[in-house]
Amino acid sequence: MPCTIRPLRATDEADWRRLWTGYLEFYKTAVPEAVYASTFARLLGDDPRDFNCLLAEVDGKVVGLTHYLSHRHAWKVEEVIYLQDLYVDPSVRGTGAGRALIEAVYAVADAAGTPAVYWLTQDFNTQARQLYDRIAAVTPFIRYNRKL
Repeated sequence: MPCTIRPLRATDEADWRRLWTGYLEFYKTAVPEAVYASTFARLLGDDPRDFNCLLAEVDGKVVGLTHYLSHRHAWKVEEVIYLQDLYVDPSVRGTGAGRALIEAVYAVADAAGTPAVYWLTQDFNTQARQLYDRIAAVTPFIRYNRKL
């Protein structure tokens, strides 16, 4: 199934919301409307500190998204890219859309001279981890969050 990857456009808000909501629901979380609005505006903005968004399309239908951010790293001269969110509609999983989105982020990184790309996932995300294990190296790091 041919998949096209392209940047987010202002006209994509409904598709973006549908996919990002699916992503958030998968991780059993939600965000208020103010976060949807600010995130979408930031994704369309030109501040280099903000996240970027790529969308996957199949037959003209938006079926996947990724949010990624380039940032400095204390151990490197060049920046690194953090791939924060990756989501593909369940109806097209296993067709290469997720891989195409990750490889598009890899291409962005290579073009910017920042070849290091990393992301996190939860241990129960078995279907996605099958893909990740083929195109990335798992690390031994454990994540901690501040107790609130």
